[in-house]
Amino acid sequence: MVLLAFAARGARALRSGGGARARLPSLRSPRPSLGPRRTSTLDQPAVRPFLGAGEALPSKYDFSTEGSLYAWWEAQGLFEPSDAEHPRGAYTCPMPPPNVTGRLHLGHAMFVALQDILARFHRARGRPTLWLPGTDHAGIATQLLVERALASEGSPTRAELGRDKFLERVWRWKDENGGAITSQMRRLGASADWSREKFTLDDDMSRAVTEAFVRLHEKGLVYRGSRMVNWSPNLGTAVSDLEVEFEEREGLLYYFKYGVAGSDDFLPVATSRPETILGDTAVCVNPADDRYAHLVGKECVVPMSGGRTVPILADDYVDIEFGTGALKVTPGHDANDYEIGLRQDLPVINILNGDGTLNDNGGAYAGLDRFACRKQIWADMDEAGLVIKTEKYASRVPISQRGGEVIEPLVSTQWFVNTTVMGARGVDAVRNGDIKIVPKRFEKEWYNWLENIQDWCVSRQLWWGHQIPVWYAAGHDGYFCARSEDDARAQARAAGVDDGTALTRDPDVLDTWFSSGLWPFATVGWPDATPDFSKFYPATCLETGYDILFFWVARMVMMGLEFTGESPFEVIYMHGLVRDKNNEKMSKTKGNVVDPLDVVDEFGADALRFSLVTGVTPGQDVPLSMDKVKENRNFCNKIWNAARFLEPKLAGATPSDGPIQAAELAAMPVFERYIVSKAHECAEASAAALEDYAIGDAGRRAYEFFYNEFADWYVEVSKTRSGDDAEASQRALAYAFEVCLKLIHPFMPHVTEFLWQKLYNGAGDERAALMAAPYPALEGAALAFDESAVRLMESWKGLVRALRNIRAEYGIEPAVKTGPTIVCEDAALADLITSELKALALLSKVDPDRVAVVAAKADANIDADAVQLVVADGLEVYLPQADLAKDVAKELDRLGRQAEKLAKDIAGLEGRLKNPGFADKAPPKVVDETRAQLAEKVEQKATLDASIADLEASK
Repeated sequence: MVLLAFAARGARALRSGGGARARLPSLRSPRPSLGPRRTSTLDQPAVRPFLGAGEALPSKYDFSTEGSLYAWWEAQGLFEPSDAEHPRGAYTCPMPPPNVTGRLHLGHAMFVALQDILARFHRARGRPTLWLPGTDHAGIATQLLVERALASEGSPTRAELGRDKFLERVWRWKDENGGAITSQMRRLGASADWSREKFTLDDDMSRAVTEAFVRLHEKGLVYRGSRMVNWSPNLGTAVSDLEVEFEEREGLLYYFKYGVAGSDDFLPVATSRPETILGDTAVCVNPADDRYAHLVGKECVVPMSGGRTVPILADDYVDIEFGTGALKVTPGHDANDYEIGLRQDLPVINILNGDGTLNDNGGAYAGLDRFACRKQIWADMDEAGLVIKTEKYASRVPISQRGGEVIEPLVSTQWFVNTTVMGARGVDAVRNGDIKIVPKRFEKEWYNWLENIQDWCVSRQLWWGHQIPVWYAAGHDGYFCARSEDDARAQARAAGVDDGTALTRDPDVLDTWFSSGLWPFATVGWPDATPDFSKFYPATCLETGYDILFFWVARMVMMGLEFTGESPFEVIYMHGLVRDKNNEKMSKTKGNVVDPLDVVDEFGADALRFSLVTGVTPGQDVPLSMDKVKENRNFCNKIWNAARFLEPKLAGATPSDGPIQAAELAAMPVFERYIVSKAHECAEASAAALEDYAIGDAGRRAYEFFYNEFADWYVEVSKTRSGDDAEASQRALAYAFEVCLKLIHPFMPHVTEFLWQKLYNGAGDERAALMAAPYPALEGAALAFDESAVRLMESWKGLVRALRNIRAEYGIEPAVKTGPTIVCEDAALADLITSELKALALLSKVDPDRVAVVAAKADANIDADAVQLVVADGLEVYLPQADLAKDVAKELDRLGRQAEKLAKDIAGLEGRLKNPGFADKAPPKVVDETRAQLAEKVEQKATLDASIADLEASK
């Protein structure tokens, strides 16, 4: 065996990520120059990892060869798009860039499997195919990881290092560890064009981000203002909605008295966050609430505020039934209150510092942590006689995905993008058909979100990321948004700022989703008109999980339309989440998380890939059990065993030079015409399914053709071929098995490539590869199909099944050969049965010398007590009782059960035809088919009744 020892080492290297990628030079500046292309990064030899000449296939498939196979593909440049022209242009699929900090999880495995299937399929269909990979700098995750590393080392903190030195440290971490996730994706067989791999902080990507921000600012779509944001106190930054998770937590609802100014009256109010009382600017009641109508327009005193008063207002938002029906309004720290504040023109008071402590607006509580303040202010209110009661209260609490602490809604000065017009364009792009969402049901959510879109907070108080291209001049009230500091200086000079005045860049960075929103076009050269941009943009398909439809996909659509004038892709394909075998969400607390690398170690990448994508539909969550993965590992073994059977028969076989044409097909025997026709039928159906993004359906069809047609039937009957039929059989075996390999290859690339190389590339052509071979069904050309041969074979298979079933029912010993009389009205089928008695004998254990094939029952001497099998209309089998060694009573019982079932079927069909709703409204073709079914069942019942009568008479 060649390279098997190496393959195991390669698999271990790919798992850890260590040593699997060529290391970049040490990075000394915050933004080093990285070349536009990257070379192969797998530390594996670029030689053909296949069996040597004359070496037989081992008895078992060893999936440890997957790593060396992958290295060979990449070294051959097979992942790069071809220069071929295609009527539909290139097929482009931008890879959702995983976080550079990431480790492969099942969500990654799902998108790798789906996107690789699409890429391999469209390459095989002749389209120049670009599956463009890359990683995201993951601002919060990466900065937090490095800060924790500094703390664990006892090194200076981020603040102590300063921005430039801290960024040098982050780049060093990225250099040493950033390739782990892409190396792990390679283990799954990802045929992405790694020579074009992008990182969102590459120089060309950073230039695109700056250009986008400046253009938006020039159009008046970027502004600096104060709005409600999600604030992470531990991280000290605003975070996106995607980085906020909600947990159901049990807390308290605090009831207290809001005293009415100038009286002893009070409003009973309830809150779950007493510390925010200090930021209240109103108390609202529902205008229909008679309990408090007399207080509207008056003022009340904010508890523990030193006497500050706020108005009592009426607002329809207030729920009369919740709490006390009186709502404290804190526009600075609650999203709903913020909206009330805008309607009622209320002031906004922010009581929190960035670290979650109370600021000067907290008065006597300034400097206290928010939760310490909660306890203290409640104790003080209790002492002041303002407490009514507390009660347990469960609520959904916003939690920082990265930091783990409770998120604070607060009004903060940030950079925002006005997305109103861009959102409307995104709606139109789907509504007018420029973009197709698969599955279609997500269109409703798309419209709802974009039609109600809010301005986008794009600034983050971090250091790792794209620094906002805005400069400030000391003593100047404005700012300068520019592509470079030199441009900013020119703007400042034009505004009257002296050249000696220092310019200071805005310290914030852009939201990671801003840079990834440019991904489909910035990765192929935008803002420059590069050849790649011309060829590969717009992309064809964006495949991703439904959970980031709005956070990422919608932003790409909005920004693609804004900056290029075109929708960034034609199709948005949404996959579901991977769940455990009980369809429950995977979580560490439940202990049901499955590590895909562990699965690959145990069962191989092909088995995992096939398990993730078959038996599911787009947008539906996927339950994954190890039993299913094991079954698909067994599928690999089944393919392997078929190849071992075929190996001596296909000695010297070469790759097919195209589909079998009609003339060649017509010259073949029936069995061979059948298997070639079914192969063509499956190829066309699989291609149509993949073109329509019914990926699971295409996998199922390939699986069923291999098992149900090729392995279970044709391989078996081929064992009986001899003479002139043997040559045709060898041709059909070689052709049909190659079709199997090609149809399964996008799903299970490793085992299929290995076997194709062994069986069809015996000459050892260094450049020949299954993944570069044409798909069996090419566009614009129908494949040859012999309907007559398929019909005959299906009838012949029905005969075999009937003979097998009767043997099982009667418990006939395997060594006993039966001698049936077969009544067949179809002359062509009768000829097939007669000419293929060897195959019938092999598959149904009949004695070919005792088989009689007649056109009518009257033409044969059939014993009265013979067992009758009605296979289909015009095809019956009679077996002598001597073969069955069963008594007449049992046969009468068996025939009686068959007759009873037929009677039920007849009654059902008659009832349907008598129903006016069916007879009058169903399509005429359906009604005619139902009448034909009834006639056939009635005839079968009559035949059975006659046989029962004959048996009764013989008793």
